[in-house]
Amino acid sequence: MPKPTKGPRLGGGPAHERLLLANLAVALFTHKSIETTETKAKRLRPLAERLVTFGKRGDLHARRRVLGILRNKDATHELFTVIAPQVELREGGYTRITKTRFRKGDNASMAQIELVLEPVNPKPKSAKKTAAAAAAAAAPAPKAAAAVVAEDIVEDVVTDSPVDGVVETEVVESVEVPEAAEADEAVEAPADDAAPEAAEESAPEGDDK
Repeated sequence: MPKPTKGPRLGGGPAHERLLLANLAVALFTHKSIETTETKAKRLRPLAERLVTFGKRGDLHARRRVLGILRNKDATHELFTVIAPQVELREGGYTRITKTRFRKGDNASMAQIELVLEPVNPKPKSAKKTAAAAAAAAAPAPKAAAAVVAEDIVEDVVTDSPVDGVVETEVVESVEVPEAAEADEAVEAPADDAAPEAAEESAPEGDDK
């Protein structure tokens, strides 16, 4: 079971209360400002602001929802064509309640509820917030400069790398050439050593003869 709304009930029952608030909303949207008891004004405020939100939405479904609550085509048309464009930039707070007087007879507290249709003015920014925003905007600049320097360094390394490769290949070739020469000398060396040994073996044979 839904929880009932806090506060005093209006009229003789729930249906009567809905009709009473709908009639008050029709009068508010038609005249832009009405005077009623403080209790009725406080109960009317959430309904009126919800209907204004539907008016700002502006589609067919929202128009049918409002027409089902107000049951008045003229007030619905006024809400969607006149009131909604004037509060388009306002984020809530579409109504204002002002206490006026005490009613003569039963001494009931009276209040004036009106639509807030004034244009929205942006709040001026403080000096501290402006300075903080400027500092935050200037902070990424050194990072960008560092990125540019890093790119330059990378480009220098890339351009120098082919030269280093050539130098390394030359060093490798210069190292490989002596190794090949030593290998040839090692192959030729046993042949030279074998020639004297052959001469010595042949010499004693000649002496014996």
